This record gives sequence, structure tokens and C-alpha cells, in this order.
Amino acid sequence: MPRPRIYIDNAQKQAAYRHRKRRRQPVYFRSKSDEWETPSSLFAELDAEFHFTIDVAALPHNTKCSQFYTPGEDGLAQKWQGVCWLNPPYSALRQWMAKALASAQAGATVVCLVPARTDTAWWHDSVQGHAEIRFLRGRVKFSDSENSAPFPSALLVFRPMLAVLP
Repeated sequence: MPRPRIYIDNAQKQAAYRHRKRRRQPVYFRSKSDEWETPSSLFAELDAEFHFTIDVAALPHNTKCSQFYTPGEDGLAQKWQGVCWLNPPYSALRQWMAKALASAQAGATVVCLVPARTDTAWWHDSVQGHAEIRFLRGRVKFSDSENSAPFPSALLVFRPMLAVLP
């Protein structure tokens, strides 16, 4: 005896499949917030090496530098100069990495904490061949989170000299 038909036609069946697939999206592509505070110990170690002058994507309560851009000031619309720290909103990585690359080409040093998504277009377009890549061992535990991130992370260092390489 054949199974009873649940769907009227193939289009309805495909729509239901796409809906189920969206719901099962991996946890590392889902979040209720883009506000993940950089762990203080990680930042302190990097600040000792780079001596950051500005946090280009911060909130007043989680900034790591005395000078910073808030979402209201739109860090993407600002000119980045000096030595910049960037823990970007992960929902818009393509735009933030393109801005980091452009800023390095204009003379800034930009250090970024990002998910190590080496298979993505933004990684190949703005990172590979343009930045120093430091893969972090283990998973980052963001300051305001109970658990470690469910994805690997990397530090990207966009330097003025490296940013112009082909």
C-alpha cells in the first residue's frame, strides 16, 4: 500500500522542504543579536601588540578603546585611520571586511575578530591574499555569553603594505 500524499503537488513539497531546511540552519549562522563583546583577555593581548587607537564597531558599554564608532555613527560610513580594532556584526561580514581592506589600502591597520569561514565569498574577496590570518585555537568565549562560540574564529590583520598585494 503506497503512502498517502501529504502535498498537492511537487511545488508544495519543495516549498515545505525549503522551509524545513531554513529552520535547521546551523547554529553558527543564527543569532538573536550581533552584539558580542570581545573577551577582555584576548583584546588585552592584542592591544599590547598593536596599541589600538579606535574601536570601529562598538557600543558604549562594550567598547575596548576610548575612541569608538557606535551603530548610530555607522562605522562603515566613517574614515578609519590609525590602528583599528574590529569585532564586526557577523550578519554583515562582507561589508565590514571590504571596508577593512579599503581602509588598509588607504593607510590604516585593521585587526579583526571574525568567524573562520574560509569557504565564503567575503573571505576570498577581501581576506585571502590581503590580510595576515591567525587562526585561534579552540573556540572564543565572548564576554557576555554562557558558552563558547559554536564556530572557529580567526584574527585578520590588514596592514597597509599587505592590503595592496594581488
